[in-house]
Amino acid sequence: MPSSQLPLTDCLETAVTAAHAAAAILQAHAHRRADLVISTKQLNDLVSQADHEAEQAILDILRDRTPGLGIVAEESGGKPAGPASWYIDPLDGTTNFLHGLPHYAVSIALVAHPESRVTGDQVMHRDTPVIAVVYDPVREEMFTAMHGVGAWVNNNRIHCSDTTSLAESVLATGFPFRDFSFEEQYLPMLRQAMRSTRGVRRMGSAALDLAWVACGRYDGYWEMGLAPWDVAAGTLLVREAGGVCDDMHQVRPWPENGALYAANRHIGPELHALIQTHL
Repeated sequence: MPSSQLPLTDCLETAVTAAHAAAAILQAHAHRRADLVISTKQLNDLVSQADHEAEQAILDILRDRTPGLGIVAEESGGKPAGPASWYIDPLDGTTNFLHGLPHYAVSIALVAHPESRVTGDQVMHRDTPVIAVVYDPVREEMFTAMHGVGAWVNNNRIHCSDTTSLAESVLATGFPFRDFSFEEQYLPMLRQAMRSTRGVRRMGSAALDLAWVACGRYDGYWEMGLAPWDVAAGTLLVREAGGVCDDMHQVRPWPENGALYAANRHIGPELHALIQTHL
């Protein structure tokens, strides 16, 4: 990888290719789920043969085409390195997948590190997601985004919704399922959201929740207890679609700590205020 200039167009093409390769493996396994080898990493945190094989397909492509970049992957680990690092979730929504629920995705993001250069002469001063791919193989929807350029689904430009108030909003969320240490903070948020919006949905894939905020299907979303590979791609999708996606504690430059809120810019302040009341 020459110097610290990031060839974002090439990186996006590489991520799309990797997502298609992983999805082909997932869909092959989806038709014979009973044969999958499944193990438990921790409470309610499952991993299957499909996760491992899909991740390996992604890693093979990324290592071949972008050897100078770091990799942080859900199943095989890794650490940030070089001018930027890939964050990979080969199967976001594993529990849905294993139970035959058709709502899961491949998520791949590139996070630029300080001093790397992206569009033109722009130099990054903090870690920033700059490439995003979230692929839903069931609906064949490929969500992509590039820093400073925009967000798309299947080559159609997408934008967050125009809903102007929380009272008229439909929100997405995720319940505590693995780490229950924040349960007492989360449940009052859920209760207040149930009473002050048009509805709250829980679908079980953070990557798709964020993608659906980006394309206006949801007006906002919040969740706690996630991992950085769950949210890296979705963060950029929402931001490039004109919305806000941030660490709910407003400490990190992007919500790598796994506690985040995302929304269109009209209701973002209201949603954040609702969350802050209970933190």
